[in-house]
Amino acid sequence: MIEPQTTGRGRPATQARGEDSRRRILESALDLFAAHGYEGASTRQIAEGAGVNLPAIQYYFGNKEGLYRAIIEDIVADTERHMAGLWPRVRAALDRADVTAAELTELLCDMLETFVTLVTSGAQVESRRLFFARAEVEETPGLDRLHDNGMQQIFNPCLALFARLHGKSEADQEMTMRTMALIGQVVIFCSNNKRPILAAAGLDGESVRLIKLIVREHTLAICRAAVSAR
Repeated sequence: MIEPQTTGRGRPATQARGEDSRRRILESALDLFAAHGYEGASTRQIAEGAGVNLPAIQYYFGNKEGLYRAIIEDIVADTERHMAGLWPRVRAALDRADVTAAELTELLCDMLETFVTLVTSGAQVESRRLFFARAEVEETPGLDRLHDNGMQQIFNPCLALFARLHGKSEADQEMTMRTMALIGQVVIFCSNNKRPILAAAGLDGESVRLIKLIVREHTLAICRAAVSAR
């Protein structure tokens, strides 16, 4: 078998360099958009941070908004990768008439623990948190895409499981509010952890393990109360 050329003028090498440049631009842009906001971060600063010339941004992303939206699509794809393994289990459970409260509760715990992993780990996690916060305040391009993805990947599955546990409709306002409160115990860790209260908690490996443990304990208690109330 002839191996593809990876040096000199070979196309695979050119593609690899192009992907590396594109990735460095995205990483630089995420840090700068997080630090300075959409309007405050200039494409020149982004290019300098990525170690590329300014036209490279236009080549890969078209313009500043295209680059910003590409970051959002990266975040969306990462969310989908984290949550993908749970979707078949959630669907299968909800399709069963005989699904038990214990199964629904365990799926809710798994959903929330996976969400914890999503918001506390991975590359540039601090920049991602601040990027989200600024996007909300500034109502930047692509904000609806972030909201829709969060609804589809996290909120709606949790709502469906929680409503089923209560024996109520997903359209029930109380179920919506209770699900918001349930997810809120994770969302707090999406905040900037430079704030004193979160800085004190820390987000190292042991802290993340503890967060998951506490979220699970809270969720189990809430679900037990729901079952008892039926």
